[in-house]
Amino acid sequence: MNKKSKIIILRGNSGSGKSTAAKLLQNRFGYGTLLISQDMIRREILWVKDGIGTKAISLLIEMVKYGRENCDVVILEGILNADWYRELFEQIKVKFDPWIYAYYYEIPFEETLIRHRTKPNCNDFGEEEMKRWWKEKDYIGIIPEKIITADYSMDKTVDMIFQDIKNEK
Repeated sequence: MNKKSKIIILRGNSGSGKSTAAKLLQNRFGYGTLLISQDMIRREILWVKDGIGTKAISLLIEMVKYGRENCDVVILEGILNADWYRELFEQIKVKFDPWIYAYYYEIPFEETLIRHRTKPNCNDFGEEEMKRWWKEKDYIGIIPEKIITADYSMDKTVDMIFQDIKNEK
């Protein structure tokens, strides 16, 4: 077992900046860093709907376990509704505690719309869908999360997270 394996959880509403930060962090940590994207697993690999009992949970759990055994850093990013993905968070708590670094993007809806317009997939869905998916202050509860607000630049966010993990090595 990789005793020093750490997990970074990046959560928040659509258009918050999670995916971009996750990719930058993976590049910064380098080889041995597993990036698990909820959207990639759910929408592209499995092609399943999100919600209570989504089939994505069991694969995400297996990937997190794999990362725990084989990688220095695991980055899990996605909306990851706290209620729907509770089983995943419980498994993370068992497998990684005390090496869990969780962050929640608390970004106003209007700002997520602005950020969404800059994404390559901005035409795949729009304001109506984002409003329907929106969930205010969707904290995990069983795992403490640091809050990332709209005034954090991408560089400040990535630097902060990198330093949080680096200072624990």
